[in-house]
Amino acid sequence: MANFTISRCNFPFIFLLSSFYFLTLTLIAEPISSSGPKPLNNSSNPNFDSEIALLGDAALAGGGSYVNLTRPSVSSSGLLLRRKPFKFLDGNLSNPTSFSTEFAFSMTPDGGDGLLLVFAPGDLGSRLSGKGPFGIKGDDRFLGIEFDTEMNGDMNDLNANHIGVDVGSFVSLAVGNVSELNLVLNSGEKLKCWIDYDASSKRLEIRLGKMDDSRPYTPITAYGIDMSGMWRGEDVYVGISSSNSNGNSSQISSVYSWNFRLRNVPKSMHSLPVNPRGYVDGHGESLSVQKRGICPLTVLAGMIFVTGCGALVAFVMLFLWAIIISRHTEFPAEFSPKPVEFRYEKIDVVVEKDAHGIK
Repeated sequence: MANFTISRCNFPFIFLLSSFYFLTLTLIAEPISSSGPKPLNNSSNPNFDSEIALLGDAALAGGGSYVNLTRPSVSSSGLLLRRKPFKFLDGNLSNPTSFSTEFAFSMTPDGGDGLLLVFAPGDLGSRLSGKGPFGIKGDDRFLGIEFDTEMNGDMNDLNANHIGVDVGSFVSLAVGNVSELNLVLNSGEKLKCWIDYDASSKRLEIRLGKMDDSRPYTPITAYGIDMSGMWRGEDVYVGISSSNSNGNSSQISSVYSWNFRLRNVPKSMHSLPVNPRGYVDGHGESLSVQKRGICPLTVLAGMIFVTGCGALVAFVMLFLWAIIISRHTEFPAEFSPKPVEFRYEKIDVVVEKDAHGIK
């Protein structure tokens, strides 16, 4: 009877303890984005588009001038999400959509996954789990451009300082070595990336440079892909994610600006270069295009061509001049004969006859 009384007294405590335990497990298992996206108030920083929201550990820093995607702690992950979806094909499935995006970022030298620009249909925020590469739950229907600062042999990584194009898995199909640009992704230096997709040529190009540098002419890597064929008329979301999935990770990934622009390519236009001039995005704003750098070899070839053409024209002119002058020029003779004067005189002839009529 005494034992029964003790059990009844301990029952509420055991019940509360069990409830707290299961509630804790539920919160841990719940995705980080369960609290919903937090709109980014870009009134203090026009370097971010108005459609961008923060998920997970992503938070404003520096008085709202930039965004930290991760905290210096283990299992930290965050996502910058463009809340407005878009389609790679319009309602008539006729005019494919191209895009141009650029963002500035930095990563501290501490260990971490790096950054990922990710495209996926459906709810991209629900993929932010805080586990796996870059904090994103991958499947076979996503496209990612990774800025990887970790060497992973299972992913066939080139090194711990590369950019890769991922389609459906984190095994990169195209890789660019950032070390060849004399840059380090996680040096803490502010870098800038330009990513362009042209639907007519089905080509994706990635460029990288320092934050204050102009847009490079040559991409660090490129990949041929038909995004219109992948998702056709589905709603597609885009975001920038980062995470510290390793046990020793404490990397802070920061984003200082992000702009994303769409453009539709008419069917009458074929094989246009990526980021063509003269297009206007959906907001009625002209796409900014940096001028291409001047190649010394191109200048030298042009100078040689112009010089050759000038020499050829001069030779033809001299030849024609020589022909024309030779036809109209009279050369004096070396010896000129003196004129001869003729004088005529009248001679009277007297004929005398003899008697026989003979002189």
